[in-house]
Amino acid sequence: MHLFFALLSGMLISAGIAVSKMIDPQKVLSFLDVSGNWDPSLALVMAAALLVYTLGYRLVLNKSTPLFDKNFYLPTKQHLDRSLLAGAAIFGVGWGLTGYCPGPAIAALPAASTGTAGFVAMMVLGWFIAGKIPINKRQQKS
Repeated sequence: MHLFFALLSGMLISAGIAVSKMIDPQKVLSFLDVSGNWDPSLALVMAAALLVYTLGYRLVLNKSTPLFDKNFYLPTKQHLDRSLLAGAAIFGVGWGLTGYCPGPAIAALPAASTGTAGFVAMMVLGWFIAGKIPINKRQQKS
């Protein structure tokens, strides 16, 4: 049952990403180009997603346990640190250069674009390399 709802959730978010055209790097780059030919439509997509997330988060926290697990897995870190800021900066630069971020790139894979396939391949390689970088003791406790 867990896998079914995980698959259903993934398909729902992929459909939303495709319908909103967030899988189109040109659409994303036009959104990021605030000094040129700016396309604000993705701001509406993000605002709607934030509204749904906020309402859902509030509803979920009113429950004592999730429907399909024993407990909730919520973040415990509540401060900004160098690794978070560095990761956010790297993510932002990559998004700005390519117009892809991980979710939309994976959702765009069925379109069989060589650019998308190349991005996803390099993303997976990046995950592998990042997994090999040792983390110091202080970061492990956070």
